[in-house]
Parts: sequence; C-alpha cells; structure tokens
Amino acid sequence: MTQQIDTPERIARRNVWVLVAAQAILGAQLPMIFVIAGLAGQSLASNACWATLSISVMVVASMLSATPLSAIMQKFGRRTGFSIGTFAGALGAGIGAFGLYSASFPTFLVGAFFSGIYMSSQGFFRFAAADTASDAFRPKAISWVMAGGLLAAVIGPQLVKVTSGAFVVPFMGTYLVVIVLNLVGSLLFLLLDIPKPAAPKPGDDAGRSRWQMIRSPRIAVAVICAMVAYALMNLVMTSSPLAVVGSGFKTSNAADVVTAHVLAMYIPSFFTGHLIVRFGVEKIVAIGLVILATAGAVALTGVQMPNFFLALVLLGIGWNFAFIGATTMLAAAHTPQERGRMQGLNDLLVFGGVTVASLFSGGLMNCSGGSVVEGWQAVNIAMLPFLVLAGAALIWLALRPKDASAA
Repeated sequence: MTQQIDTPERIARRNVWVLVAAQAILGAQLPMIFVIAGLAGQSLASNACWATLSISVMVVASMLSATPLSAIMQKFGRRTGFSIGTFAGALGAGIGAFGLYSASFPTFLVGAFFSGIYMSSQGFFRFAAADTASDAFRPKAISWVMAGGLLAAVIGPQLVKVTSGAFVVPFMGTYLVVIVLNLVGSLLFLLLDIPKPAAPKPGDDAGRSRWQMIRSPRIAVAVICAMVAYALMNLVMTSSPLAVVGSGFKTSNAADVVTAHVLAMYIPSFFTGHLIVRFGVEKIVAIGLVILATAGAVALTGVQMPNFFLALVLLGIGWNFAFIGATTMLAAAHTPQERGRMQGLNDLLVFGGVTVASLFSGGLMNCSGGSVVEGWQAVNIAMLPFLVLAGAALIWLALRPKDASAA
C-alpha cells in the first residue's frame, strides 16, 4: 500500500479544513452570547441602562488581548494561541453561568472579559488559514474559513433556542453549552500543522511610524470607514434582541433575527472581492454606507418582525461592503514592514469604537425614552452623524488629486 506524502498543498488544505471546523463549532459561541448577553444583563443589572455592558467588556477584552495573543502566536505558534483562546472561552462561560446562578452582575461581567479573549483569538483564524497556503490557494483558503462562520451563524442561535430555558435560571444552559463547545473544539487544534514564523532579521527597513501612517489620507479614511461600519453594526445588532423581546416577541424570535443578520454579514464575502476589483474599493465602501443608512431607515418604520429581519439583513450586508472595502483600502496603503503596527493600530481604533457603541446601545435602548419603540428609534437615529462623517471622509478623499490621496 502506497503511503501518501504530506505535500505543502495537502498540509495547507488540511489546516484550512481544521480551521473551517473550528470556525463553525467554536465560532458558534459568539452569536449565542450576542443573542442572550443583553437580555441576561437586563435581568441582572440594577439599572437597565447597563444591560449591554457585558458585550462592551467582551470587546474591550478582545481589543486588549489581540496584541499579547499575536505575540504568543509569533513565538510559540498558532496552536498555543488558539488553545489559550478556547481555555479563556470555557472559563468565561463557566464564570458567566455562575454569575447567572448567583444573580451577580459583576461576576457575569468577569466571565464576559474572558469570553472576549476567545473572541480575539478567533479573529486570527483567517490569518492562520493563509499561513501555509500558496498564493493561488490563499483566497480560497480565507473564503472557506469564512464559510465556517456561516455555519456558526446557523448553529449558535439554534442552540440558544433549545438551551436558554433548559434550567430554572434563564440562559444558564446556554453558557454551559458554550463550555462544551470550547472543550470539544480545542481538540481540533491538535490537527493543525503550521510552523512557527521565522524571527525578523536585524537591519530590516521598519517603515513609517504609527503617527506617520495615520496621517496618510488614504489610511485615515480607511480607518474612519472601518470604525463607523463596525461600531454601527455592533450598536444596532446588540440592541436588536432587547428591541425584539421588548416588543412582545420571544427569545427564539430574537435568535432568528440574529441568525439572518450574521448570515448577511458573511454570505456577501464570496463576491465582495470581485465587486471591489470591478468597480473600485471606494464605490463599494460608499454603497456599504448607503446600505447601512437604509437599514436604519427600515428599522425606524416599525417594530414588527419583518422590519427587524429586513433592517438586520441590510445591516449585515452594509457592514460587509463597508468593512471589507475599508480593510482592502488599508491593506493596499502600507508596506509589509508596517503591517504589524498598522493592523494593531487599526484594531485598537476600530474596537475602541465598537466598545463605545456597545456601551451606549443599552443606554439608548432603555434610557432614552419611555418605551421600547422610542429606545429603538434612538439607536437607529444615532447612526446618522457617523454615517455622514464616513461619507464626507470618502468624498474628501475622492476630490483630492490621486497622488495626494495615495500619500
């Protein structure tokens, strides 16, 4: 019997399938948490304005842990970094479940912090897929890993439906399932075969400083558009379960809305790149911002299920176009030597904006009016000034001479 040799291509494909499975199984915990975190926080917090604080804590933890996790993966390899992430995810879910059991909001927030560390580690899955892929296979590798996100978008909210009421304490069953997902999913990384990155050579050109890069018009506009797209998506998505349940619908209905939203976030990714190549990145970002504005307009028309579904689907598509477009703009505006600094700065700014948005979502929903309808309207009206800012930045960049815009 002839033994098959592990060629680089075979290793790359196996790594991708491992990461697809990880994205589907482990990634399911994020939509699960996003569906119930605001509702659980509303039941635990002494003030309903802090209902979504746990999501803000998650985003802060994700932002703070991205650089240390990247350094750990650089030194010890992807497997170590991902294992730390799943351990943190299991620990966070366990602490969160105990917080629900003991009706302790501070304990629940501590659990959210560790869940945020997992969320940060998941962000490296697509980069890991590209590590061993050839130039020709790399786009497919990234697309396939993103397809795992589609499975997670379906699996996660459906698990919420069958687990949120499984115990006397609401939502505790969901967090216990998240523990299982992390423990089982962590075994997948034993199958990864990704070598540790080579150490940088002394004397290499370091490129521009962070301040020099952020002063570049194209980079500045890309970061602004990415911040606005991600922050507004998070603002409305985080508030939507509160709005759905507050309008008299069930938690399962909120789960369905989030499922549709996350699917809309990922499905366009398979053709967004082709649209960028054909029509230009600036136009795709602009279309994304227009779609985000349309999502807000649809949400303002009512609080019936069709309104929620259409608004959240448009929100997902708009985020996809605007965020992927902005990321493409950014990637083309710096050198490989500057990549680490620029991507780190971009994540810091983007997730800083997401933190603020998630923090304000609960306050706008619960404390800006006398009813759910008024709160939901306040959330969607709050999108307008930021969309104007991003749109104005794009127009400013387009009106600049091409040589000056590329500087």
